[in-house]
Amino acid sequence: MIVNVSPVRLARMPHIELPRALEDYFAFAETEPTRNGRRFSITLPYLDGERLDRLQWWYHITPAQEQMYEGTGLMFHRSRAIERFRRHIERWLDITAQRFHGNEPIPRLGSREQSQSIAPPPELEPVDQVVNG
Repeated sequence: MIVNVSPVRLARMPHIELPRALEDYFAFAETEPTRNGRRFSITLPYLDGERLDRLQWWYHITPAQEQMYEGTGLMFHRSRAIERFRRHIERWLDITAQRFHGNEPIPRLGSREQSQSIAPPPELEPVDQVVNG
């Protein structure tokens, strides 16, 4: 017997409910350059209850990469690192069923409400029994 059941779709809750773009909350820093290149970090501070915590993303740019893209290699690689960090944060929020919210200078971490509605399964039609013999 084959029964076709339509997939149940869940309404996705937003992971980021902030008045500004997530990137506006990022802090940027650079370590001391070496002959192998430059190291940068992007940090997102957040409040988990009353505890201050952070997510951090590191990336490295070689001297050759810095000269790429007609001398705009730093800007190119920084933009790429910001996008990767943002995707990482969104996946982390999705996996942990949390969200960033609030109107303060530092975002707050909270859980997503479980108000997602699930459609009831469709009724199955009766099937005659078949006996192989």
